[in-house]
Parts: sequence; structure tokens; C-alpha cells
Amino acid sequence: VSDLRPSALPGSFDVSRSMFDLRSPPHRFMKRYDSFSSVPSSTSSRKDSQGSNRSLDTITLSGDERDFGRLNVKLCYVSSVEQIWITVLHCKDLSWPSSCGENPRIYVKGILTLPKPVQFKSSAKEGCNDIEFMETFVFAIKLQSLQAVRLVFKIQTQTPRKKTIGECSLALRELSSEESSHWLGISPPSK
Repeated sequence: VSDLRPSALPGSFDVSRSMFDLRSPPHRFMKRYDSFSSVPSSTSSRKDSQGSNRSLDTITLSGDERDFGRLNVKLCYVSSVEQIWITVLHCKDLSWPSSCGENPRIYVKGILTLPKPVQFKSSAKEGCNDIEFMETFVFAIKLQSLQAVRLVFKIQTQTPRKKTIGECSLALRELSSEESSHWLGISPPSK
């Protein structure tokens, strides 16, 4: 017969204490999780093709419906100089077709859908599940012009050949001088 009381399990107190002791080094992982959970609730779900909400953390394994990942961007409008600042932070949980190979070079192309579209693109990074870009683009455009357009992002491969593997967009109606962070669900490219 084994004695299962806590005193009989060597080190059990140390394990449980270290899991909850926020002064020990593992708390840095908890901080990272906390910062993720601070994403505004309005961006934590999206509508699927049938119009129902689903969590961004849900992995769908049935049929052709699957997550293509999310793109994190920050926007700010500096009214004193009439400039929009667009920061492409990173792609998370990114997936791409097997025809693109294991580690294609991936970049983000942005388009401001003005009558004369304004385009920009990030540098290309080696494809992986979580790609950090951390690049800011600045354009001098009047706020009134921007509030009527969308900001479209295309996630593209550079190698083995140029191909759009996903896209997402954002309306600029509520653009302001306060920097806003957005998590955009990446969808398959439109035909």
C-alpha cells in the first residue's frame, strides 16, 4: 500500500509552489499570455462564411474551412502633419498551401484603396508559424480621404514564385491620433 499524502511525495510541495509563485522566472510566460488576453474583445472573434461568430483560437479540421492565421497591425493618424502611420507587427498561426514549399519567403503587401491606390510592402521573411515584421509605413494623406477607404493586406510568397496565400482588410472610419492595435483574421485570397 502506498502512502499518497503530500508529505510522502518528494518534491511535490516545490512543484506546486513554483507553478504559482510569480516571483520565479516562469512568470514571464504568464505575462505573455496576459498581454494576449488584453486584446480588445471586439477583435477576439470573427464571422465565418455563414455569419456566425467563432473564436480565433478554434482550430477547424473539417472540410475546406481552416484557419489561415492572423495579422497584427497598429494604426495611428498624426493630424498635425496629416500622416497615417501603419505598423505591421506580425503574422501568427500562419499557414500556406503545400505547393509553396516548407519555408517560402513571405511578405505583407498593404493597399490603401484610394481612387489612386497607395501600395507598400514589408521585407520578406522566412515562412514559419509566427513571423515578426515590426515595420512602420508613413503616408501623408488627408484624414477625410482615409475615412472612406479600406486598408487591405495581402500575405504573399516571394519564393518559389509570387503568390497571394491570404488576405484581410480593415475599414479606416475610426482612425484617430490614438494608436490602435488590430488582430485581423486572414482569409483565403479572393478569386
